Amino acid sequence: MKIVLVGAGSVQFGYGTLGDIFNGKSLLGSEITLLDINAQALDTVLKTTKAFIDQHGLKFTVNATTDRKAAFRNADFIISSIEVGNRFQLWDEDWKIPLQYGVHQIYGENGGPGGIFHALRIVPVILEIVKDAMEICPDAWIFNYSNPMTAICTTVKRAYPQAKFIGMCHEIGWLSRWLPRMIGMKLEDLKFTAAGLNHFSCMLELKDKKTGKDLYPEVLKKAGDFFMREPGYSDLLDEYRKTGKLDKSEKFIKEGSTQKSNYEWADRRLVKFMLENYQLLPITTDSHFGEYLGWAWDIVDHRGILDFYDVYKVMLTQEARHEIKMETIERVVPIIDGILGDSGYEESAVNVRNDGLIEDLPSWIAVEVPAIISKSGVNGIPIRNMPKGYLALLRSYSGAYDLTAEAIIHGKKAYVIQAMLANPVVHQASQVEAMVNRMIDQQNKWLGYLK
Repeated sequence: MKIVLVGAGSVQFGYGTLGDIFNGKSLLGSEITLLDINAQALDTVLKTTKAFIDQHGLKFTVNATTDRKAAFRNADFIISSIEVGNRFQLWDEDWKIPLQYGVHQIYGENGGPGGIFHALRIVPVILEIVKDAMEICPDAWIFNYSNPMTAICTTVKRAYPQAKFIGMCHEIGWLSRWLPRMIGMKLEDLKFTAAGLNHFSCMLELKDKKTGKDLYPEVLKKAGDFFMREPGYSDLLDEYRKTGKLDKSEKFIKEGSTQKSNYEWADRRLVKFMLENYQLLPITTDSHFGEYLGWAWDIVDHRGILDFYDVYKVMLTQEARHEIKMETIERVVPIIDGILGDSGYEESAVNVRNDGLIEDLPSWIAVEVPAIISKSGVNGIPIRNMPKGYLALLRSYSGAYDLTAEAIIHGKKAYVIQAMLANPVVHQASQVEAMVNRMIDQQNKWLGYLK
């Protein structure tokens, strides 16, 4: 097998994915090609990887290149995690410039005008990556970790319907951290099903694996007391301000603890609203779920969102020792193992083209659903009888994705403006064109193709 890591110069992505690969079941003896546009960063990761392979006597070969076409030659699996430009400078502009033009978006990475601008900037680069893959290794599986996920997957599958392109996101992991402590059961005894759009997904079903008992009523009963003082990002930032470290405090976010938050419903006031009004548990927190709702501004934990962003910047920029660890962190390598081993196991969340998986959503949109993994690939599981109210929320955002994809593929500014006007987060029209023009001028290196 040959595996290509696109964006491997990022030590977080590169080292983390390499550890996953080395810990995999079916990949022993594989060739790993590290690909990045930053030759210096790439060389650092390559040297570290070779030393790790030698130290542990692993049966892998590794090489590195900045030449994408050379990297893709004979590739079986491509795992991509990229960002373009100065990440936080551009994200700041995605978030703050629409605010200046009167758009009440709570965050600007995936949904709302900020998410559209992010998509307009990054998707053309990803389309070039997929174009090369289709020409050089058309049978390769391509796994994408970049955001905004739904916009990326929807556009890629529209431009290259034959591509084996799968979107991967770890937000589903919140359920694994919340549910066992919430209802006092072991994770391995729980069977949950969640579906929707990426970062805009809810748990639809929860059962006891042994008895088949419906456990959702217990979640609705206990969620209030559980989330009232569940630690959030504001607690993380408080800890960082006191100690200058995130390691210890982040641990309780990921694994949970007995620590109580200093804030009520930290990061999860929108979760509270969804539980009360839709009887559904979102799989993620306010900063992500709220990007798709025009009324989220009125409900979310704004402090928690600001603190989340500050914590995220610290996490990605702080001086820290990064190393390869032979442990499974993300889900892509288990999926590869499942394909190669024809395991038939169920993966809890992948992003794939809908094609009827969620009834009443357009066939062309990328949806986040569970999937069966086998030698035939990644096969989404159809979701039936989705609650009507929740479906209405999902449908309301679909038009924005349609027009964003058209804007990218055809390079038309008019479609960008229409995507903004179709976006449920946008409540005013008079300044939309001015906002779009201002952003194109600001980020002309990336958005200048829009005419």
